[in-house]
Amino acid sequence: MDKGLIRRGIRRCSTGQFLAWLTPWVAMLGFGVLAIGLCLVKGLNQTNMDNRFAFGLWIFLDLTIIALGAGAFFTGFLLYILRREELRAVINSAVVIGFICYSGAILVLMVDVGQPLRAWFTFWHPNVHSMLTEVTFCITCYLTVLAIEYAPIMLKNRQLRKVPSFLVFEFELHKVMPVFAAVGTFLSFFHQGSLGGLYGVLHGRPFAYREGFAIWPSTFFLFILSAIATGPAFVLLTTWMVSKVARKELVRKNVYSLLAKISGWLLIVYVGFKSIDTLVWLNRTAPLSGVSPIRFYAWAPFDIWLLFVEIAGFGLLPALIFLSPARRRSVPWMIAGSLLACAGVATNRFVMTIQTLAVPTLKFEPFMLYYPSWQEVATFLFVVAYGVILYSLSFRYLTLFPQERDLQH
Repeated sequence: MDKGLIRRGIRRCSTGQFLAWLTPWVAMLGFGVLAIGLCLVKGLNQTNMDNRFAFGLWIFLDLTIIALGAGAFFTGFLLYILRREELRAVINSAVVIGFICYSGAILVLMVDVGQPLRAWFTFWHPNVHSMLTEVTFCITCYLTVLAIEYAPIMLKNRQLRKVPSFLVFEFELHKVMPVFAAVGTFLSFFHQGSLGGLYGVLHGRPFAYREGFAIWPSTFFLFILSAIATGPAFVLLTTWMVSKVARKELVRKNVYSLLAKISGWLLIVYVGFKSIDTLVWLNRTAPLSGVSPIRFYAWAPFDIWLLFVEIAGFGLLPALIFLSPARRRSVPWMIAGSLLACAGVATNRFVMTIQTLAVPTLKFEPFMLYYPSWQEVATFLFVVAYGVILYSLSFRYLTLFPQERDLQH
């Protein structure tokens, strides 16, 4: 170990090892920059999206990482508003993860716009009747909140704390963190819901269209529930992954157990409402639209098994794992449950984005499956590499896990 890499009593790997770890991610980042450059210079003809598949890999993955990033606002809500002090052990990591997820999503959306020089139109000429307008404003505002929450974490760096003004600023920011947690929760609840509500109001797409409560379709509430149910599981999963890479304990097992328990109860609620929503849609909403529900599952690979796996395999099963006291005493079981829960929210976003557009709306329309181009895949890999690099730098130079110092002695 390099002596210069001892951060407030916590040892890190040598500079050479750290650079070796970053090298493949930097190469992946460069590959993504090439793809993004082609899309920005030559246009969206570099992708396999068209008028039929206006939403492709990018939107599917955007919805997924935004849902997984819900661990930031929900952990903040549980800590600062509901006073679950055990979660202070992971709040800094959750904030960094949330910042990465939301900033990465916005980076992809800037490419997906096709004409980034006109991206400001959505703010200056908003369509007040569109749910995407509300999503745009809320995501932008919440990213600003995450940046503010990230600031005191950075200001705790050993070198930055030598500057008196930074020390005072960091101290004052901590006083108002509950306010930002509340604002972040408000913004995130609404944009998570509006992302789901967007699909629920598609009258021309019977597969996605839903009835609902007042002006909100049921998908509005289901997207919120699935995000807050999966967010704690993703924080648990990433904490375990970082612990394995760093080869040290970062939090106590009771923190894992609490995150699993919270996720388990929320998954039970989500699975219950999701099951009711599906039954109503199958027996009422779809037939009233003049479509037999079985038609939606007549094309491979979107058979009826996908619906069963989403609800039972990726919803009910991880909930039962998390709610079992015996399973919560076993880290491998909790990791398995977290993987299933994260796969569940990804499956749901895939179904709503890709399957919705693939299934024919009219009887004379063909089934049309979409495959992303290499430019689309490389752009997503850019976001993955960006996330790993930023988190690695944060873990190395900042205090993401306050319990780490106590656990290594």
